[in-house]
Amino acid sequence: MDAEIQDGPLVVVDDLDDDRLAEYRDLNAPAIRRRLEAELGIVVVEGRVAVRQLLDSELAVRSLLVDDHQVTLAADLVGAVRALGATVFVVPRARMADLVGFRLHRGVVAIAARPPDRAPDAVLAGAARTPSLDGGPPLLIVLEGLNDPENIGAVFRNAAAFGAAAVLLDPTCGDPFYRRAVRVSVGHALDLPFARLDQWPDGLGRVRAAGFMVCGLAPHPAHGAEGGPERRTLREVSGRRVPVALVLGAEGPGLSAAVLDAVDAVVTIPMAPGVDSLNVATSAAIALERLSGP
Repeated sequence: MDAEIQDGPLVVVDDLDDDRLAEYRDLNAPAIRRRLEAELGIVVVEGRVAVRQLLDSELAVRSLLVDDHQVTLAADLVGAVRALGATVFVVPRARMADLVGFRLHRGVVAIAARPPDRAPDAVLAGAARTPSLDGGPPLLIVLEGLNDPENIGAVFRNAAAFGAAAVLLDPTCGDPFYRRAVRVSVGHALDLPFARLDQWPDGLGRVRAAGFMVCGLAPHPAHGAEGGPERRTLREVSGRRVPVALVLGAEGPGLSAAVLDAVDAVVTIPMAPGVDSLNVATSAAIALERLSGP
């Protein structure tokens, strides 16, 4: 039998140069943080809601940092992290911004061990077995060229809300485990399976082979080559009652011509005249709502 886990320590730190706080320094310096987090194999989780999601995920919590107000106000999180045997660091509220580099929302941030990358075929197999809302057909999100962490986080949040089983990313997409992406996803980037399709757009063939109808979301029906994929409304696709992989592109360029030629169908969201397009996360939410459920 495993030995009972003892509560982790509660450590009050006044010296911000203390080496034990190294993982929390300069969280708003992207280049430095990406290098450090890759070297250490860690994920930064900011905010109460996201930290609660972390505690419900399979990721191993390494430590929690709170200010001297949140140590009481977020006592549930403090207790849960210590119960895992992890350390909770406490710093003065007035010094928190000096440590992390910005005004930290509600003074709560955690460090977790980054899990191994998932294999796309394993993610696809799991997604194909997972129904969407109320037993509807499986849904999968595929992203091309998304680099804005807030857009990535919002897509993950919407995917979780509407029962999508997983997210696949092309080689150029940003990291869903980046701090801002995790924060905007309210922690759902931590538990919604994702993987990268290294061969692009040929990897869409693997999605199709897993049983998904591959649909590219484009703002205008005219997108795509003549004689290429059929044009369908979201209602028509939903009516087929088949698993759907919804492919989304970055704002501005949208989906590449190669992807539009590789999908099974191009779908659009009807909009009023004079409106060019919607934010990618908003588009994802609308499309997922129409495709999810029975």
